[in-house]
Amino acid sequence: MSRPLRIEYEEALYHITSRGNARQDIFIDDGDRRYFLDILSKTISITGWFCHAYCLMSNHYHLLIETPEANLSRGMRHLNGVYTQTFNVKHGRVGHLFQGRFKSILVEKDLYLMELCRYIVLNPVRAGMVEHPEQWKWSSYRATAGLEKMPEWLHTDWILGCFDKHQERAKNAYSQFVLDGLRWD
Repeated sequence: MSRPLRIEYEEALYHITSRGNARQDIFIDDGDRRYFLDILSKTISITGWFCHAYCLMSNHYHLLIETPEANLSRGMRHLNGVYTQTFNVKHGRVGHLFQGRFKSILVEKDLYLMELCRYIVLNPVRAGMVEHPEQWKWSSYRATAGLEKMPEWLHTDWILGCFDKHQERAKNAYSQFVLDGLRWD
């Protein structure tokens, strides 16, 4: 039985997750993570996507992607496909790296989107990998909070604009908003 087609929209926002097959790690070392971000950068360039937030865990990743064109599946095929091929060669593996198709949830630009951005960058804290989101260098938190140089492909204007028109105040308010999310755990 064939899989149902994904319905894709222009100007859509998606929370995307993809997990390792049998929950295996998809990132063995920092070189894998750097390479994945490089492929993500190239995928964004090819597709015209906007990435608002991301987090790379050990056995899965989260992306918050906006698609000006209805091309989510094409871009994800490139991202996961190229990464899988390189990962398998590097680590002497064969076969599937990811468990089934990627998951995508359509989201709206409203308060929920801010909560989703917070959820994404708090993943490593909630998983017990670090105590504070700024300690995890494999998410968009550090760049959005102004703690490191922002990758060219990361778009934080909407998120920061929700907090303040002034960049520094917005970054501080964003950081506090994310930390406030830890109080509920």
